[in-house]
This record gives sequence, structure tokens and C-alpha cells, in this order.
Amino acid sequence: MKTIECRFKTCKENSKRKQLTVMTSIINDLQNPASLPDKTGSVSVVQTHISIVFIADEFVYKVKKPVNFGFLDFSTLEKRKYYCHQEVKLNRRLSRGVYIDVLPITFDGDKYTVRGSGQEAMEYAVKMKRIPDEKLMKSVFERGELTVDHLKEVADILARFHSNAHRAPEIDQFGKPENFRVNTDENFEQVEKYIGVSIKENEFKALKKWADDFYRSNRELFLKRIGEGRVRDCHGDLHMEHICFTETLSIIDCIEFNDRFRYSDTVADIAFLLMDLEYHGGDNFSKALWNEYKELVEESDVDSLLIFYKVYRAFVRGKVNSFQVDDDNIGPEKKDEAVQRAKKYFQLAYSYIS
Repeated sequence: MKTIECRFKTCKENSKRKQLTVMTSIINDLQNPASLPDKTGSVSVVQTHISIVFIADEFVYKVKKPVNFGFLDFSTLEKRKYYCHQEVKLNRRLSRGVYIDVLPITFDGDKYTVRGSGQEAMEYAVKMKRIPDEKLMKSVFERGELTVDHLKEVADILARFHSNAHRAPEIDQFGKPENFRVNTDENFEQVEKYIGVSIKENEFKALKKWADDFYRSNRELFLKRIGEGRVRDCHGDLHMEHICFTETLSIIDCIEFNDRFRYSDTVADIAFLLMDLEYHGGDNFSKALWNEYKELVEESDVDSLLIFYKVYRAFVRGKVNSFQVDDDNIGPEKKDEAVQRAKKYFQLAYSYIS
């Protein structure tokens, strides 16, 4: 029995090494403009904990990493293909003409390309129209050019999106406290290993106790929200880098990899953006956006719930930045930057309850 277990472990390790080798080759090869289907002068690469993004002159090609975090499983090629198609389908709800197609990455015997046809797909890439960095809400904010008109436009788009977003009994289930608690419990389990790295022990314990107490005291509030029809198929990852002030406002990069992160209270959705503004020092913008939005959707008496979801969102951002510590594709300098970001997010979460 022990021999079988050892063989299984060896096979798993060999498979992981092979995937890492393939991904390293893809990263190297797709930086060559000749490997992409559209003419481009240069290609740059940006990595997150779950994706590798190749940025060309007019288009972007996004490849999913072969990772499994429990809440996200891209461990097989078929799963990565499926979630590429989900990404295109779901993101077209809030962005027109940005998500173009899912393309196969093939090996021609010499290098990996996104130009192959009739060859076996080794990976898949989501092809997107490139949005200039200066059009992102974060860039507009950092230049000091964010205005009340911008906030009104965002509030209007989100209010209409949330009001029309799909609602169903199976989606309502994710608004129940015992079901949403799966998310927060998972967060604490996954972050515990980073105590002393990106989060202080006293912050971790205080946030966990606060969340436990909130669930105990507010069950009826969660159920009331379901009854009011506030639990919907939302965006799930609504922060400033995903809001684009192009000719038509586009909101990109929703959660495609796990329905339970997207099926949520609408307040949980906008809480992410409000938290992100506050993380970057835009407290007044956060208040103005919330006031505009809640008037449009006729929200009231949800202050405690808003704080709860802002804590949740800040904690999640701290978690995903912490994950980069364990990513073999990321160098020491980038890992340290991720740790510093994670610390700031966890401190923000803690400040909401202090």
C-alpha cells in the first residue's frame, strides 16, 4: 500500500514539474511577437496568482495557470478550457466588444504559438481587446482626474446591472449565512499559514472572532436580504482596475471560476469597489459612490452589512496577494511587493472593526 502511495505521489510531482516546464516555455515563447496571431511590435507579460497575461499592441492574451486552490481548480487542461469560455461568456454582460474569443495554444515542434491550426491544443488563451491603462478607473483616480460624473456613471451601470442580474432559488441559497460562511471560513483556513508573514496574529484572531459574532447576531438580516431579492448573479471582483472609462464604460474580469463567489448580495459586490477606493485613500469618493448607488437601488438600513462585506473583500485581497509568496513563477522582488500589499489589505480589514 505504501509503495502505491509513493508511486502516486511521484507521478503527481512529475506531472506538476511537467506543467511548470510547459508554462515556463509558454511564457518565454509567447513574448515573441511572431507567436501571436495579430501583428504587434512588442509583448509584455503580467502575472497574477492565477493567470499569465500577454499584452500586445492591440490585444491581450490571458492564460490560466495550472493551479488548484480549492476554491479555484484549473488543474487540468479541460478545466482551463471550460473556464476560458466561461470568462468570455460572463464578462460580455458588462463589456461590449472586449472579450473576443478563446484560442488554442499549440506546439509546432519548436515553440508554442497562438497561431496554430489543426494541431493539438496544449493550452488555451482568452483573447481580449487591449484597454489602455490610462482609461482604467485606478489610473484616472491616481491622476487626480476622477470626478462626480465618473462616479454617477459607475453607480448607474452597477444599479442597472444588479437590478437586472439573474436571480433564482439556487442563487438565493448563497445568501444564507451558513452558506456564505463557507467563503469566510475558507479565507481564515487559507490565510492562517501567513500569520507572521502578511498578517499579524492579533489581527487574524480579532477578525475571525468578529466574523463569528456577526454571523451569530445577524442571521435574520441575511434572510431578509434574500426575501428582498438582493442576492443575484453579480460580478464578484469589482475593483478599480476592472472598471474602464472607454467610449462605453466597460467592467471586465468578473469571477468565472467559482459560482459561489459571484452569487452574492449586491451590497457584497459594490462593497469591493468601495473598499478598493478606501484602500487607495479615496474615502470621499467611496462615500459619494455609495450614496449615489444606494439611492438608485433604494437601499437603506444596511450599514452593518456594508462593513461586513468590506471586511470580507479586504481580507480576500490580502489572501490572494499572500498566495504569490508560494508561486514559483514569481521572483523575490515581486513576492515582497505582494506581501506589502497583503499587509495593507489586512490592516484595512482590521481598521473596519476597530
